Amino acid sequence: MVTHTLSRRDARRIAVHAQWLHRQRPTELVELVRHITLLQIDPTAAVAPSAHLVAWSRLGSAYDPADLDRALQKRELVELRATIRPAEDIVLYRAEMAAWPGEGPLRNWQEFRRDWVKANDACRRDILRRLSASGPLPSRELPDTCAIPWRSTGWTNNRNVTQLLEFMVSRGEVAVAGRLGNERLWDLAERVYPDIPVVPLKEAAYRRDERRLSALGIARSRGPEHPVEPLDVHQAGEAAVVEGVRGTWRVDPTRLGQSFTGRAALLSPFDRVLHDRKRTADLFEFDYALEMYKPAASRRWGYFALPVLYGDRLVGKLDAAADRKAGVLRVNALQWDIEPSKAIAAAVDREIHDLAMWLGLSVAAA
Repeated sequence: MVTHTLSRRDARRIAVHAQWLHRQRPTELVELVRHITLLQIDPTAAVAPSAHLVAWSRLGSAYDPADLDRALQKRELVELRATIRPAEDIVLYRAEMAAWPGEGPLRNWQEFRRDWVKANDACRRDILRRLSASGPLPSRELPDTCAIPWRSTGWTNNRNVTQLLEFMVSRGEVAVAGRLGNERLWDLAERVYPDIPVVPLKEAAYRRDERRLSALGIARSRGPEHPVEPLDVHQAGEAAVVEGVRGTWRVDPTRLGQSFTGRAALLSPFDRVLHDRKRTADLFEFDYALEMYKPAASRRWGYFALPVLYGDRLVGKLDAAADRKAGVLRVNALQWDIEPSKAIAAAVDREIHDLAMWLGLSVAAA
């Protein structure tokens, strides 16, 4: 089997191009999500919610957040486990749902979840009956008849219905049918997901790896578990080595030899370009962490600093916040990882002003 040899610059350009952050912008939201496979949902809106920021970074100020609402209402896009995905991709998860909590020997945590759901089967059936009769509904309108409460050291402790709904999503029984603000509306999965024949489990897993690699361009074959979306792609694509970086990678062969013209972009901290921090360090030589959970005095870059992309390099961090009462985007700091040329500084400044215009704000230095 062929093994491709790539420079770091080659690898970065493949990664940036795959995420549609090169000069040629997409023009339509659903097309974009089909291409990059997902938008991650996070409620933090220091600048704007992450799903909207990711879309804006690609589509520019032509992007209207209402477009996402319409695509979800039309079921062109659907919500699944804190992500927004193309509706047709859900077929790649249905076999896994049918096999919940997993195939083969189960881990202790899988057995615990299975046993907890089984102990609360009466509550699960009550929820299904209520949704069948009256859905979609918010969780607060669903009956909590759980015999065994959910115990956790985190915020989910005793949130029985909410936790049971999450497992029922994993089982393919219920789905998010919409939202009222940040509140999810639940319904039977059969009313939300497209009626498409289920793809067998092994084939579905491989196709998901292929979809992930197409969206990332280059990734490790194996990596640590990740709660939202895997970081690795197993045997999808073809083998590659990156000069100066240890280990073997997998690359999407259709990305090799593509022409590349970059641009400036401001990224969400949850952007797929840097969601895998080790990959970011290896390929982009970029140090970054989301610091909103740190004490203010311990932050290096800011509460919700936006990574700054220029061409195929991550070149800095923008500490900014939307002050909607004052009508301004407050730019607290722009910290460079390089010595920017006048062209780079001007391009990034234009992106900052474009971000403010999209938000309906003006730019104000702190």
